[in-house]
Amino acid sequence: MWSSSAVAPNTAVLLTLSLLQLAGGSSDVNSGISNYSFPDDFIFGVSTAAFQIEGGWNEGGKGESIWDTYLHEHPTVTKDHSNGDVAADSYHHYMEDIEMIKKLGVQGYRMSISWTRILPNGTDNNINQEGVKYYRTIFEELVKANITPVVTLYHWDMPTPFMNLGGWTNAKVVDYFEDYARLAFNLYGDLVKMWLTLNEPHFHCFSVYETDVLAPAFNAPGLGVYLCTHNSLLAHARVYRMYEKEFKPDQKGKVSIVLDASMGLPKDPNKPEDVEAAENYLQMNLGMFAHPIYSEEGDYPRVVREKVNNMSRLQGYSRSRLPYFTDEEVTALRGSADFFGLNHYTSELLSPSVMEPNWKVPSLAQDTGVKMETDPSWPMPGADWLYVYPPGIRKLVNWLQNNYKILKKIPIIITENGLTDFGGTKDYDRVDYYNDYLYQLLLAIHEDGCNVKGYFCWSLMDDMEWGDGYTIKFGLYSVDFNSPNRTRTPKLSAYNYANIVRTRRIDFDYIKRSEGLNTTALK
Repeated sequence: MWSSSAVAPNTAVLLTLSLLQLAGGSSDVNSGISNYSFPDDFIFGVSTAAFQIEGGWNEGGKGESIWDTYLHEHPTVTKDHSNGDVAADSYHHYMEDIEMIKKLGVQGYRMSISWTRILPNGTDNNINQEGVKYYRTIFEELVKANITPVVTLYHWDMPTPFMNLGGWTNAKVVDYFEDYARLAFNLYGDLVKMWLTLNEPHFHCFSVYETDVLAPAFNAPGLGVYLCTHNSLLAHARVYRMYEKEFKPDQKGKVSIVLDASMGLPKDPNKPEDVEAAENYLQMNLGMFAHPIYSEEGDYPRVVREKVNNMSRLQGYSRSRLPYFTDEEVTALRGSADFFGLNHYTSELLSPSVMEPNWKVPSLAQDTGVKMETDPSWPMPGADWLYVYPPGIRKLVNWLQNNYKILKKIPIIITENGLTDFGGTKDYDRVDYYNDYLYQLLLAIHEDGCNVKGYFCWSLMDDMEWGDGYTIKFGLYSVDFNSPNRTRTPKLSAYNYANIVRTRRIDFDYIKRSEGLNTTALK
């Protein structure tokens, strides 16, 4: 059974498996077993983030992050007026979580360190030994279980004192981030061999500085977003080069960054202007971060520089709103990744536009100059931003490999991919989502020659989904947030994912027939 002291047996699910074929949960695209299999060196994993699952917000010497402070001061920001004080309570139940990961059979667990759990004030003059021990125990238990820890240093939970300095718009934060990273490498580099510096700097910068979607909601459109972008990239380069010089010779680890992207598609592929709009969208949202690191020439993409410079000039600015890198910074950034970490969930249809009603002046949206839409035929089972279009992930990894030659030499790893719904263990839509998106990756690998070497689904369990609170669910495991123990229960998607991991193929009918579920293999 998939149970431990905090994992409830899924008896109801097992009893109803014979009825699954009546529930309409099968893929609309495929049936049977996939004709391709995942290569032997392909890594499967699951992902989480500290603020979203840990809880224990003020326990064990932890300091406050921007999310702790902001949600306590603005309790109505989340849709359900919730916060991350307890979340899934992994701070107390991490051993049960590791058991869940073991039962899935995956090779990797992507998690993040809470900056303020080891440095309560954010700075390295005050190290919290209880927090240090907490993460070391987790890493030791993962390694003992032959699970590779893939550790993100920054997953949006900046120490509160830095919020008062402007966060990533303040270049001094780059120094503090380097100090924090050096401490983490010193503390855990013997156990952790895969590091990720920053999670989704594009979405973070956009949602904090371009809008007010994420804490601390600075909302400085057209200005803050580019300062955040610039300093985030410099922070990544600083940490990568520091690890390369000071730690890599002995620790032999790998370091990268996680970039996020929806696939940009022309609304009408037969219209050159829509094709150009899709390319502009990808360059302004993904290329802005990927090009400085993965391209041969480095720096921001030419189209990004031209668009922001030209719009800044038209708006009367005496200088571009997008900062410039020095020659030394261009060199430090270029090649500063040992693999490409990619988060992908959905796709967009693009067409050119001079101005839309919701655009601010100045803004990244106006600089980009494209209108975003979706196809009404794409399903939307949960959150109103996540439309299901499986071919998008294949198109995106092809776009990356076509744009950056280095990706023939270093691999792409999907560090997040998953689907929201509104709860329950019979998550047929999520089963289909994983089947269909993973099949598109198989096609990208076997038919297109894309160098994709790993896939981490988001997420291991239901969690605190930022502004959505607990209203939407992403997990392979359901979490009862009304239970004092935050009881975890496997969903159908967990069984399905475990079967893919075990067989390295996709059985599109696995959840449709009760005899397909080999629960004894998961005991």
